[in-house]
Amino acid sequence: MTAAPSLLRRRDALRYFSLPVVSAASSVCGLSATAAQAQAQVPAKMPRIVSVSGATTEIVYALGAEKQLVGTDTTSLYPAAALQTPKVGYMRQLSAEGLLSLKPDAVIGTTEAGPHVVMDQIRNAGVKVELVEADHSWTEVQRKVAAVGRATARLAQAAALQAKLDAQWAEVLAAVARRGGRKPRAIFILSHSGSPQVAGEKTAAHAMLNYAGLDNALITAGSASNFAGYRAMTPEAVVAAAPDVIVTTTQGVEAVGGLEKFWQRPGLELTPAYKRRALVALDALYLIGFGPRLPQAVAELHQAGLKAVA
Repeated sequence: MTAAPSLLRRRDALRYFSLPVVSAASSVCGLSATAAQAQAQVPAKMPRIVSVSGATTEIVYALGAEKQLVGTDTTSLYPAAALQTPKVGYMRQLSAEGLLSLKPDAVIGTTEAGPHVVMDQIRNAGVKVELVEADHSWTEVQRKVAAVGRATARLAQAAALQAKLDAQWAEVLAAVARRGGRKPRAIFILSHSGSPQVAGEKTAAHAMLNYAGLDNALITAGSASNFAGYRAMTPEAVVAAAPDVIVTTTQGVEAVGGLEKFWQRPGLELTPAYKRRALVALDALYLIGFGPRLPQAVAELHQAGLKAVA
């Protein structure tokens, strides 16, 4: 089962999840021209916000605070309007000079933002910095909503949004819990650039598989072979895992040249997933960004997993 490939083919979307080393200086070029435009658009007496996380940027728009947004990082690609905001660079390689040129009152994001020395420079300049811990949980989403609500001075709107999202989340978890029978075995492959990697424990991908009622086929309770984070994908490990379904991102499929090329990864042809061509490919930010669309992403992944073993 393969989701329709995303039309989004931006390298910056890939960077968020593949942890490259990039220069922040290149993203600052031309920032001053857009900075002046952004400054003129912020309503009087409302906090000026720079968001350095795709998820927190989504929440800014969900709260109707987009006019307060004077800059975003390069992972902020949804909604489409976020593409037109002044960019301050990749979230892990920020520049204090470029960010401060936008004269923000607050910077919001997650603890993945950095470098730490840059965040300290921003704080020392008198700008409020609020970074939410990224632990791949529903409470992470709740903390993001609350943080954006505080930063934008929209506490009532944030409370209303959180109530709506909590209801959606409870409904999704109940639907997953009602499903009986064997859980589909899945592996998550990250292949945005370079050699493909697979997800272990303590990753957003592993958390998503669990939430959606799928077993991470590479992790066995109590096994000494379990691992955390990402590691290189090997044919032997993939074959031994015997996944029913492969989960990846649309950007990953696009990066290797399409579905046929993706299935040519060594070892995949010997899996149950290959026999059914059971592949779920979803947009990276949607799937593992832990933003306000998390309930929908879990529901979609759950349904796709069920179809893989139907």
